[in-house]
Amino acid sequence: MGILSENKSYWTGRAASYSEVNQLELATEQRRKWSDCLHAEIARQFPDSVPGSLRVLEVGTGPGFFAILLRELGYDVTAIDLTPAMLTEAKKNAGKLAGKICWIEMNAEALDFADASFDVVVSRNLTWNLPHPDKAYAEWARVLKLGGLLLNFDANWYAYLFDDEAQAAYDRDRANSAERGVRDQNVGENFDVMEDIARRVPLSSIRRPDWDLVQLRGLGLQAEADEQTWQRVWSEEEKLNFSSTPLFLVRAKKPED
Repeated sequence: MGILSENKSYWTGRAASYSEVNQLELATEQRRKWSDCLHAEIARQFPDSVPGSLRVLEVGTGPGFFAILLRELGYDVTAIDLTPAMLTEAKKNAGKLAGKICWIEMNAEALDFADASFDVVVSRNLTWNLPHPDKAYAEWARVLKLGGLLLNFDANWYAYLFDDEAQAAYDRDRANSAERGVRDQNVGENFDVMEDIARRVPLSSIRRPDWDLVQLRGLGLQAEADEQTWQRVWSEEEKLNFSSTPLFLVRAKKPED
């Protein structure tokens, strides 16, 4: 199987348990933190636009967390994922909002949308997992309108597989989580399968977000990174679990001319 097929199989098996993670986010302070973050980022780029006038594409929606928040805020939301089981979970989690979100099974590296279809493209914890993240970025840039905004939240999730210092920091996170009696989010079903995939995708061994900025600027976008985003959106449990792999935001704008 190719990486995409392996990913699809893995996340199909993880859909229900991963959905529980999103359900917890929806039921806690994370809902407000992320909602405020997304709205602030989009409003900064479109200060004179009401949410309903903006078309937003979420790539790799998983169990639907971002799509739900964005629709609650009033945005016109299309959410795609490679895995049908994830979309099934997303619709359940969306409840009454499910019918107001366009859900589509689609490959993040080969979008079936016309050029300049969306005002905003958002994604979380996806690019690290892709076999051809450069192709994904090219597609995301293609479907952005002139003046559009790309927001990608991600981290150097599996750097510890390739770097001794990263491994030591990862091990400290595991020890600190155990010492504090906090649920360790890096221990789960078929974790060895995901590590095997991570060893074979390109971004696990590449320093980010530097790579992302080079790619996006090469596509003609104005790109910058916020490496402190984790401070405003993560829970205390996430900060303890993942202190060695802090979440960053890559923010890119498509010039109007």
